[in-house]
Amino acid sequence: MPKARPVAPRRAARRSAAAPTAPAALIPVVAQDVATQDVLMLAWTSPETLRLTRETGYMHYWSRSRGAVWKKGESSGHVQKVVSLHWDCDRDTLLARVEQTGPACHRGTTSCFAARPFPARTLFAELTGIFRDRQRHPSPDSYVCRVLAKPDETLKKVGEEAIEFCLAAKSRRRGATVYEAADLVFHFLLALFKAGVPWSAIEEELWRRRREMATGGAAGHRGDARRGKKKNKR
Repeated sequence: MPKARPVAPRRAARRSAAAPTAPAALIPVVAQDVATQDVLMLAWTSPETLRLTRETGYMHYWSRSRGAVWKKGESSGHVQKVVSLHWDCDRDTLLARVEQTGPACHRGTTSCFAARPFPARTLFAELTGIFRDRQRHPSPDSYVCRVLAKPDETLKKVGEEAIEFCLAAKSRRRGATVYEAADLVFHFLLALFKAGVPWSAIEEELWRRRREMATGGAAGHRGDARRGKKKNKR
């Protein structure tokens, strides 16, 4: 068997100088947005960066390209505040649940894996799928079909269910409040579907307002006050 050819000392020295020395034990970290459950990025941590993460409450990683400790968002301001850290079953991968400020990816996207977050399969999406199926395949036996067939029936039902919910909530009857709330949400979603407005548009608007509140500080509170004054004048 031919012997392995030794690397010339000069060449070995040149290689070690060019490549940064990484810590002996690098552990992959999956960062997840605690608010949206989106998977944001995959990075690497070392014993030192894990210690810094726990001490400061902000995610620190080991940058393999720079060969150095890297606090996420140190230059961009897009920091990751630690909510919790979780080892996997083999304790060789870490899940970091974080509060993300701004986009996680250097390209300016929410996630490093996609330009837009992957939509989660929610009960709202499930109901919208049912509404769409009933619209395409109408049946006289379907309650949804009967409500959709009448011009303003969805709006009428939302009004009725809203009143019933308010009465139940005012009476502080928990069971009745839950029941009427479910009726109200169902008909509200059905009215949105008939109006051609997806639930995702409502979520986007709520998140936009949440971001304004988070970044606006006192300005955001002043905006709330102004809206309140306008309502009082009406």
